[in-house]
Amino acid sequence: MPATTIAEIETTLLDSVASGDPSAFSELYDRMRPRVLGLAMRILRDSGHAEEVAQEVFLEVWQSATQFDGGKGSATGWILRKTHSRAVDRVRSAQSRKLREARIGLRDLNEPSEDIADTISLRIDSKRVERALGALPESQRQAVALAHLGGYSHSEVSAILKVPVGTVKTRIRAGIGRLREELAAA
Repeated sequence: MPATTIAEIETTLLDSVASGDPSAFSELYDRMRPRVLGLAMRILRDSGHAEEVAQEVFLEVWQSATQFDGGKGSATGWILRKTHSRAVDRVRSAQSRKLREARIGLRDLNEPSEDIADTISLRIDSKRVERALGALPESQRQAVALAHLGGYSHSEVSAILKVPVGTVKTRIRAGIGRLREELAAA
């Protein structure tokens, strides 16, 4: 006897998904996506997060369709419960992260400031490195500064300086060697 109600059709589709039928999954996805996305959006109030939750839910539906028990409820209810659970988990995770970050911020705010000797030592070291960098040839100084102080990759430094990557690597290696010599001599 063919399914006649929407609930019966979706249950039949979910049963076919459990058997590994990709076309049944595609049809179930097309039917359920607006409802899944709508529920996730109502809970999360962020379209990016709602899309991610919807993707996670449909992946879970594909992987665990065999666990669906029609005797306990409809296919629609089963999928929407998964959606609700994932969206709420996402909200709780975000709230927990915010709380954790706030606690860390308060802890850092209440910690005593660094010892004055440490601060002076850092300033002296900084001046030594600055002088050592000043002693490098311009091409080496640029490459070292971009890679180690600017955080650029070798290929990014290559693009910025308009030289081959091999040249950048050579300049950095030579510059670091000279920096070591300069700092050891100081």
